[in-house]
Amino acid sequence: MIIREIESKSILSKTGIPIADYVINPYTGCIHSCIFCYARFMKRFTGHQEDWGKFIDVKVNAPDLIPENTLKYEGKYIFLSSVTDPYLPLEREYRLTRRIIEKLIPLKPVLGILTKSDLILRDLDIIKQFENSEIGFSFSTLDENTRKEVEPAASPIEKRINALKEVHESGIQTYVFISPILPYLTDWKDIIEKTGEYADFFSFENLNIAGTVWSSVKRFLEEKHPDLVQEYKEIYSDNVYWEIVEGKRSFPEPPKFSILEVEEEIKEFCRAESLDCRLYFHH
Repeated sequence: MIIREIESKSILSKTGIPIADYVINPYTGCIHSCIFCYARFMKRFTGHQEDWGKFIDVKVNAPDLIPENTLKYEGKYIFLSSVTDPYLPLEREYRLTRRIIEKLIPLKPVLGILTKSDLILRDLDIIKQFENSEIGFSFSTLDENTRKEVEPAASPIEKRINALKEVHESGIQTYVFISPILPYLTDWKDIIEKTGEYADFFSFENLNIAGTVWSSVKRFLEEKHPDLVQEYKEIYSDNVYWEIVEGKRSFPEPPKFSILEVEEEIKEFCRAESLDCRLYFHH
């Protein structure tokens, strides 16, 4: 792991993320090494030659970049984080996220945090000082063996669920982000069943294979689930697996897994169970 301390010119960035007005990323890069990470596109802005998941840039001056004595961010949704996890293991040493949150308190924003780490429990004392806040925990599976395959350096599932429970019982609004839904590997109903008691709402996102994500997912499947390689190709690579018959595209047979059908199934399930759900599917 290559760790580099850097100074950033800014830390609060406007965002097009549907839920947020601004994002803060205390770190560039991530230690989790998730095979499906969309944020790997950040590599081209860093000058790093290492694989995504093998480097971290620590923005050591990040807390000092939070402005003081301004009403600009009052009531605005500030989200940590969009292209990293704000509670990477390095946060134990650098405490950037904690110091950033402390600086945000007098600005009175709506604070949103999404993480895979139970380290967030350390900061509940200051998060409780926000009038409006919500904390989400991300899950792609509840199977620990699968978790080790797809999120090798992330916190174990049990620690995440226990942290979710503790945050919820502290009175802070919580949500579960089921992302990504990996065909044949993510049991989203099981995740809801195991976490529903501690979540105020659920968010869902399907697998996005844009950029270099597909090569990472394909390599993982070839090594761990070779029986699923063709299935994924049929789901995500129809521009390769079709043929021309009588002047028209023709598929040998449609994929067994339909993203559209899963999306509709989630909607129906949440309606039937009276669950608050938000879908962020890529099509």
